[in-house]
Amino acid sequence: MKHVYTGKTKDVYELDNGNYLLKFKDDVTGENGVFDPGANTVGLVMEGAGRAGLRLTKFFFEKLKALNIPTHYIDADIENAAMTVAPATVFGKGLEVICRYRAVGSFLRRYGLYAQEGQSLDAFVEVTLKDDERQDPPISKSALEMLGILSAEEYATLEQLTKQISQLVKDELSKKGIELYDIKLEFGRMNKSQEVVLIDEISGGNMRAYKDGVYIEPLELEKLMLAAE
Repeated sequence: MKHVYTGKTKDVYELDNGNYLLKFKDDVTGENGVFDPGANTVGLVMEGAGRAGLRLTKFFFEKLKALNIPTHYIDADIENAAMTVAPATVFGKGLEVICRYRAVGSFLRRYGLYAQEGQSLDAFVEVTLKDDERQDPPISKSALEMLGILSAEEYATLEQLTKQISQLVKDELSKKGIELYDIKLEFGRMNKSQEVVLIDEISGGNMRAYKDGVYIEPLELEKLMLAAE
C-alpha cells in the first residue's frame, strides 16, 4: 500500500490491485476552533469524527448504489476508518460542487446585499475551484468549459447528479426531522470509462444540517441519523 496524498480530513493510499484506500481522520475544517464545512483549513480535531464521517458516507453511498447513481465507492471498514474506492480523476486540480437550500455561509457573505440569512433557495448549484490560496473561487459553466476543466455535457451531468444526490440526502435527513441547508460534493471521471461519478464522502463534515432551527455538529448528526440503523 503506497501513500499518495495527504488531505485535510483524509489520507489516500494506492492499493496493489489498482484501487485506492481513503483513510478518514478526526481533523475537521474550520477556523479558530469552530467547525465550518466551507473552510479551507483544519480548524479542530473531533475525536471519533473520522469513523462517524465514514459511517454516514457508507450509509449514503450504499443508498446511491441501490439507485444506480454512479460513485467510486467499493466498500468500507468502519473499525479502521477506511474506505476502498475505484480509481477516478478529479476535474482540473479539483472542484467542489455546492447545492444550497438556504442562504447561509459563503453564499450569504457574497450576496448579503440581496439575500436574507436563512432564506429558501431552490437547490441552487454552484461550482468552486479547490484553490486554498485564492479562497476557492466560484467558477461559471462557461469558464469551466473555456479553460478545459470539463465539457458542457459533463457540466450538465454534474449538475443533474448534484441535485439528485442532494435531494436523496435531504429526504433521508427529513425522515429524522432534520433540515439540510447546504451540502458540498466532489466529482471526478472514472479512469477506465470516463463516466462522471461522485467521489470523496457524504458526511456531517461537508454539509450544514439543522434541527428545530439549531445547527447539528457532525458527530451528533451521525448519531441522530444512524441511531436506528
